[in-house]
Amino acid sequence: MFKKDFVWGVASSAYQIEGRAENDGCGRCIWDDYLDTGIVNQGQNAQVTCDHIHHYKEDFALMRAMGVKHYRFSINWSRVLPEGTGKVNEVGLQFYKDLVREMKKNGITPYITLFHWDFPVALEEKGGWLNPESVNWFAEYAALIAEHFSEECEYFITLNEPQCFIGLGYLREFHAPGKHLPDRDLLSMIHHALMAHGAAVKAMRKAAKRPIKIGYAPTCGVALPASDREEDIAAAKKRYLGMNEERDNWTWTVTWFVDPVVLGTYPEEGKAYFGEALPEFSREDMELIHQPIDFLGQNIYNGYQVKAADNELGYEYVKNGDGFPKTACGWPQTPTCLYWGPKFLYERYKLPIYITENGMSCHDIVTDDGKVHDNDRIQFLDKYLNELQRAVEEGVPVEGYFLWTFLDNFEWDKGYNERFGLVYVDYATQKRTVKDSAYWYKKVMETGGEILSGNHCKREMLFLEPVFKEVVWGGTRLREQFGYPVEGDHIGECWGISGHKNGDCRITGGIYDGMQLSQVYEQYPELFGGKEAQGQFPLLVKIIDASDKLSIQVHPDDAYAQVHENGSLGKTECWYVLDCPEGAELVIGHNAQTREELIQMIEENRYEELIRRVPVKKGDFIQIEPGTIHAITEGLLILETQQSSDITYRVYDYDRQPPRPLHVRQSMEVTTVPGIPRQQVLSTASCPKNELVELISCDFYKVWKLDLTSAISIPQAYDFMQISVVEGEGVINGTFVQKGTHLIVPCDYGNVDLSGTMQLIISVPGGR
Repeated sequence: MFKKDFVWGVASSAYQIEGRAENDGCGRCIWDDYLDTGIVNQGQNAQVTCDHIHHYKEDFALMRAMGVKHYRFSINWSRVLPEGTGKVNEVGLQFYKDLVREMKKNGITPYITLFHWDFPVALEEKGGWLNPESVNWFAEYAALIAEHFSEECEYFITLNEPQCFIGLGYLREFHAPGKHLPDRDLLSMIHHALMAHGAAVKAMRKAAKRPIKIGYAPTCGVALPASDREEDIAAAKKRYLGMNEERDNWTWTVTWFVDPVVLGTYPEEGKAYFGEALPEFSREDMELIHQPIDFLGQNIYNGYQVKAADNELGYEYVKNGDGFPKTACGWPQTPTCLYWGPKFLYERYKLPIYITENGMSCHDIVTDDGKVHDNDRIQFLDKYLNELQRAVEEGVPVEGYFLWTFLDNFEWDKGYNERFGLVYVDYATQKRTVKDSAYWYKKVMETGGEILSGNHCKREMLFLEPVFKEVVWGGTRLREQFGYPVEGDHIGECWGISGHKNGDCRITGGIYDGMQLSQVYEQYPELFGGKEAQGQFPLLVKIIDASDKLSIQVHPDDAYAQVHENGSLGKTECWYVLDCPEGAELVIGHNAQTREELIQMIEENRYEELIRRVPVKKGDFIQIEPGTIHAITEGLLILETQQSSDITYRVYDYDRQPPRPLHVRQSMEVTTVPGIPRQQVLSTASCPKNELVELISCDFYKVWKLDLTSAISIPQAYDFMQISVVEGEGVINGTFVQKGTHLIVPCDYGNVDLSGTMQLIISVPGGR
């Protein structure tokens, strides 16, 4: 779990949300010039965007309402210093003071980022980051911010994603100012930006009116091990912290941008990579860059898989499979990046870590009910935060997480195409609509992450792979009629839902894939309504194919089985007749009036006189209580719901050869005498369609039949619900099912939505 003082927040940047106001005094930044060319998404610009400059009071009140207590935002350098240096724009400075005041009024702790890509045009015209004077320009700006904000604000971040503002702005031309410079110039720009970071740290600590905490927020995709093998983990770490970038896109590297800041030197691998393109860097430069910082921020959105390989690099890339999940902007969804990224970073840099950005662009729309149902974002964040929690639980000192972002906004070169926000913004009207994900994240923050699915067993339907039993009286209908992939001509039993040691079904698909039902029951008792497992899984569902008659037998109750069968459950069961020949009968009950008469009839082999025969037809249902002599006769196909027990006492086996063991003494002891009155067979032939028709309710189970011809929804209000499809096909909660499918719907699952044309036998434990 996350610690109690873990920082949960949201992040934004000034240029993406603020817009402009009349007489605001804001200078031009490189993004203003870049957007004036009309290059972005049919000429879109950020002159209005979320109009936060006029709506900030409303926005912070909304943050408070949604439980946000920490806000990472940036100051537009050009708004406070229109020329980048020199004269201060008091209107702009006051605007940010008003922001901070309003944040604090709403109980929100500010985290200020100094530079989020809004480089002043006046300084760009002087060479920008390529000019060594940029170090002093940024230090002057940083000192101004510390002087005016350190009394109210404790947390500051110098640079946001230098990999992006250098690589996308000056190498790949995707971002402002849209230039393509040679490697030597790019390396000089990076060096000056890192020196500017160091100079800013010094200037801020000197100008601050109280002790402050300063960090730095680079980014990079995370190399993810393709497996948990030690060699793959080592390969991923080597790739993530190494340099093997394509030369036309080489700025996506961790160590070139972080090693100088934290370790005081550029990585040797990087020096070899750049060769003659590398400028000379003085010792004094490196000392300036290497200023003590309080935390390392990291913006992490996704990653890529690598595995160990016998080649020069020691690793190779693993391609994502077909249909690999992506966000709306095409980024791969790789939740483990929030585990491996912080883990690898801490192992190298030994600093507290903040995830300063993480989030997802979705195709959000306001639906007819006036809401935004962005469940895909909720699922994304849940998976990512579970992985971050795993890193925290393993000792990685992650101090906080800032979700990108609170408001939909201007998304740089994508304009208004991408929506990352927890709040939907109608840019034409400036109406804010809180998305479902905001309510979910509010609960995450309120509970310290306790609501994350990783802290609870995932409540998904459990589909089971049956276990088959070959017996002398078995047949071939389990293969021929149900399509089960079993060989042999004497397959008599399909244990469709079972956690019994003699036939433990395997879960297929989902997060529990490959686990035995007994394992899931023991490890995740919440799925079955308990805080801890209560003995063995209590029920067992079978399909029985009797091509020949079964033995005449009787089952013990719980009390007898506990004493005489090593604590086993007794066996109460019920039968639903799936198919049978014309004139079929079942053996149910006996005619002995006293135990002495019972013993005498058994010892004298007067079985035809002893047993009762009951006529049955397809669709009939009957309950078999412990102590009842019974037998399934030839030609019947039955679905049996029972206590999870394999205790059967054979009284008579029709002198079958070779002989099977009999249990005459136990049978005489447990048989109920006199026999219970002739049992009633329940016919389901005329039952209504599309309704749950109760067949039985007893201490151990409750059973229904459902004849489905149209779509219905039924509540799952029990510890768990077992469903067996005995005819037809359809869809259950989005999953296709057909004759022979067996599944369990777990506790607290919610409604079960069914459609199709099929017959189902449904059971729950305990008859509640």
